[in-house]
Amino acid sequence: MKALTTAQVLVLARFALMLLEMALIRAHLVHGRYTLKDTLASIGMRAGNYATNVALAGATVVVFTWIYQFRVYDISMSSPWAWAAIVVLDDLAYYWFHRISHECRFWWAAHVNHHSSQEYNLSTAIRQPWTGVLVGTWAPWFVLLLIGFPPEMIFLQSGLNLLYQFWIHTEAIRRMPAWFEYLFNTPSHHRVHHASNPRYVDRNYAGIFMVWDRMFGTFVAERDDDPPQYGLIHDIDTFNPIKIAFHEWAAMFRDVGRARSLREIGGCIFGPPGWRPDGSGPTAANVRAAWMAAPQGESPAAS
Repeated sequence: MKALTTAQVLVLARFALMLLEMALIRAHLVHGRYTLKDTLASIGMRAGNYATNVALAGATVVVFTWIYQFRVYDISMSSPWAWAAIVVLDDLAYYWFHRISHECRFWWAAHVNHHSSQEYNLSTAIRQPWTGVLVGTWAPWFVLLLIGFPPEMIFLQSGLNLLYQFWIHTEAIRRMPAWFEYLFNTPSHHRVHHASNPRYVDRNYAGIFMVWDRMFGTFVAERDDDPPQYGLIHDIDTFNPIKIAFHEWAAMFRDVGRARSLREIGGCIFGPPGWRPDGSGPTAANVRAAWMAAPQGESPAAS
């Protein structure tokens, strides 16, 4: 019998954990929710993500290898200090990739599908983009190449970073110990990130270490008096993976078609999601400002 590859073992492990979480939820032993259509949509998104990543793997390697030739240092993959450094620096690169993916519509169009589910469970973790590689979301990692980290090292650590993030997509775990909550990304912190509540929207971008959000002013703790409401500021009512993958691209092209100047075209593409020429759009900043200006206890809907 042929032995399973590491990738196959990881896929099976993820599905086993999803089934376990589903069973515990159905038995009312942990908090959470699964619906068949939503779970199948997430699986469909992961299948498309895998297909596009495989199709573009060669181009990705070529680009990384080309940039790597301009490196400042030669960093050895055998050095434990190099591995310690890349664990930290890879997560810093992830933070900025993730933050830009929320604050620039061009990258948001690739990332938005990960936030499209109105549920929050382990299947949400596998709801991954189809167009991220095409629009250059690897760019923050180019700095690591220029420093001298080999492409193979970056690919491996980035994979390990995403592997860590799988378990934090759950409502089954309420809180980790206080020291762990302070240092690391946890289900509680990531529930905030996936929430559309004005208090929480566009917060907690880190992959592993919460130091980046605390350092750059994007950290918000989950509050029991403001439970996360998952999904988008304006949700899309579809379970079709193709629509989930491309709905924001279609909306962006429609807005560009209606633009009346180069400034408006630039705003539609590179402005924050929800940008409008008159500044009144439902951007995260406007939604939060309206909420803060409202009487206590009210949460005005974005227009």
